[in-house]
This record gives sequence, structure tokens and C-alpha cells, in this order.
Amino acid sequence: MNWPSHGSNPQHLFKALGLWEPSELLDFSANINPMGPPERLKAGWHQFFENLPVYPDPFAADLTARLAQKEGVGKEYVLAGNGASELISLAARLLAGKKVIIVQPAFSEYEQACEVNDCEISYFQLDEGSWELDAKRLCEDAKIADALFLCNPANPTGRYYGREDIVSLLEVCPETLVIVDEAFYDFLPEYEPLVPLLSEYKNLILLRSMTKMFSIPGLRLGYALADTELIRGMARFQYHWSINSAAQQAGLICLEEDLYIEDTQIYMEKERSRLFGFYKDKGLHVSESKTNFYLLRDPELGDQEKLFYFLLEKGFVPRHTYNFPGLSGRWLRFAVKGTEDNQKLMEAIDEWTVQKD
Repeated sequence: MNWPSHGSNPQHLFKALGLWEPSELLDFSANINPMGPPERLKAGWHQFFENLPVYPDPFAADLTARLAQKEGVGKEYVLAGNGASELISLAARLLAGKKVIIVQPAFSEYEQACEVNDCEISYFQLDEGSWELDAKRLCEDAKIADALFLCNPANPTGRYYGREDIVSLLEVCPETLVIVDEAFYDFLPEYEPLVPLLSEYKNLILLRSMTKMFSIPGLRLGYALADTELIRGMARFQYHWSINSAAQQAGLICLEEDLYIEDTQIYMEKERSRLFGFYKDKGLHVSESKTNFYLLRDPELGDQEKLFYFLLEKGFVPRHTYNFPGLSGRWLRFAVKGTEDNQKLMEAIDEWTVQKD
């Protein structure tokens, strides 16, 4: 089966599986904030239109300056990009032909970007179920690598690894470039900032997405934070006008939305607690996620294909895990969506458990 490599765009999934697409779908495969874009973006959208006849700033200077101010670093430490995906590709360009470790299970795009650049790729596989990060063992492997990719909070498990774990990697592997994808960091109230480490550790790159928290994947916006030499290296490979003017304007608005972020964090904690309590009552296994998605499995099944197809037929679209090394279909990933949609999913899961008995 040629499984789609990403969540979202469920029409491609139904086509690949040869299934008729239901007229009504609830897509749980894309990890986007269910609160929708901030109201200020909706209110100001007509202003974005005024700049469409003009080329966008190729350096995204205003956005870069505002990001630097918010993160408390110099502008030379920041590179804005066309979503985190572009920044992953730019980081991989720095690693062309080099040895790279990917902490698995992980977002498939790290490997894809490294393959394009002829990297020698190896995996560091986390233990299934706990997905605890054995920093000491990882450091031993990483000593012989030029770089490693770590998603934190991890996609697809939702596990969060604290500042102490990251510092351990940086300390023991000073010659290894540590690339930490923090696409979902702002969903965590307990997040421990890594930006202050940039001045001390020249081998650290932080990748950030703005599309997930602010529910603007159609605009594509993200940024990297790193030592100035690394930022210059990545910027050399970036296309001109990579970030359109609407995305740059939207980014400036989103950077003022602290209350929106706080409300999202409170909502996520409440809904995760409700969902996880329900799943555990039903005897299902769920990853101890700290962010806006989680892994779920029926322990009576090895491969979760039957549950996957059951939900698809009911109009619910989870994310399969066949292309996550170390998972191979034994789990399904779900986004935390709106309260009503989560309730509908729980009702479908309840129907699944009843029909099994």
C-alpha cells in the first residue's frame, strides 16, 4: 500500500485506499489548533489584499525584527521561512552528504529532506509505549554523527523532553549539530525555553512553526533560531520571496496573541484529560501527550487497520502510522479537535468497543 506520508488532505487517503469518500468528514489527522485563526486575523484580512500587487519583502525584515524582539535575541539569530517544512529543508541542505541521526518515531519530512541531500541516515529508536528519551545512550550514538533531529514535543507521540535532556545532548556532543523541531512548543504551559541556550551552544538549531498554534496552515509560516553562522548558512539556500506578504502580515498579528495562546493551552489540557480518561475507561492505550495530538491503540489488535477502516467508514479520519519507523501501524494518531468533534469521536470509539464484545 502506498500510504500518504502526511496527515490532512483526506481525499488522497481515500483515493489511495480505494474507498468512497463520505460526504461528511471529521479530519483528526492534521494537528491544527481547533480554535481557528485569531479573530484579529479575520478582522484584518481585507488589509492583506491591498499588498497583493506588490512583491513581498524578500527578507521579511519587519517580521524578523519582531520575532527577535519577542525571543530576546538579535535579528541575526532569526530566519523566517515558508512554514517549518522549508526550514527543515534548509537545515538539511547544511548537512549534504553528512551523517544524520533521526530520533524515531518522528515526522517523516526530516528523513525526506536528508535523503534529497544524500545524507547518511540512521535511527535512534525510542522504546514503544513510554517513548522516554535516554539522553545518555543517544549521546553515545550522536558522537559519531554530524547532526541529529529531535522533535520536541515529539510528533507523533506528543511526549515532551525537558531542557535538561537537551542540555545533556549539547554538552556531550559539542561537535554534533542538534536540530530541535519545536513546532508544537507553544501548546505547553510547562515548556522550558531553549532560546537562552543559543548564546552558549553554537551547535543548536530551533525550528518553530506558526501554522499549528494559529491555525493558518494555508499561509505557511515558521522560523528558525540559531547561531548567526548557522542562520547565514540556511539563508544562502532560501528562495527569494519565500514568505508571501499575507503570511508576513499575519505573523506580525499572531505575535501579539498571547491571550489566544493561553486560552488554547487551557482548552487543550481540559480536552486531553477528558479524552484520555474516556480511552482508559474503555481499555484503550494512549500516549502521554502534552500537546494537541496523541497516539491511540486497541491493545487487542496488533495492527490497528480494522479500527482505522471502521473510523474511516464512519467519517472520522485518523492519521495512520505505517510510515513512522518503530510504529508500523500499531497506533493511530489523532488531533485534539473541538469539544463537539471530540465527543463524536468518543461516541464512535464507544461503538467500536461495544461491537467487539
